[in-house]
Amino acid sequence: MSIILGWATSTTPNSSAVNPAEVEAMQCLEEGTQKLEEGDVQAAKALYKRSVDIKRTASALFNLGVTHYHLKEFDDAIAAWKEAIALQPSSADAHTNLASAYIVSPVSRPDLALHHLRVAASLAPEDAEIAFNLAAVLEACGFLEEALEQYKRSKEYGVERAAMHIRNVSAKILGKKMKAAEESTKQDDKPESSS
Repeated sequence: MSIILGWATSTTPNSSAVNPAEVEAMQCLEEGTQKLEEGDVQAAKALYKRSVDIKRTASALFNLGVTHYHLKEFDDAIAAWKEAIALQPSSADAHTNLASAYIVSPVSRPDLALHHLRVAASLAPEDAEIAFNLAAVLEACGFLEEALEQYKRSKEYGVERAAMHIRNVSAKILGKKMKAAEESTKQDDKPESSS
């Protein structure tokens, strides 16, 4: 499962830096992004945290979540992304990253990962990586038919590695059908017990 490696920008269509606090929050966000690009995750985290402390925005919380994730602070990443989603529910990237954190956290929550990946897929239906990630979690949870459908979507949108998964999941589905048919035949062949 891949995390969105990009980060949110400091401005949104509705943002305006009219007061000094907002200017400082945006500056911290931009400097944090620079530090993240340089690979200094700790410095980026401190700057994003400062930005969030000044003004809680979806962008600052999203980026703070990215730093927590890179530092393997999964509970903090989950909290940051949940709050970012509360502020901007239409962020497919935040839903995708939250799903990743739910999968890799010490107490894995594939049910919550599936929920957020389904939301992300509905927000960005042509995003090949979201479809691939959704397929992988579906497969791991045993939802093979739906996983196959998502792997096919992801391949259609350009994820070549999905082809191997399509073959593997197709084989698993066939194996399940053969096993079910075999068990059904065994039940039919059993002599009826007499009382």
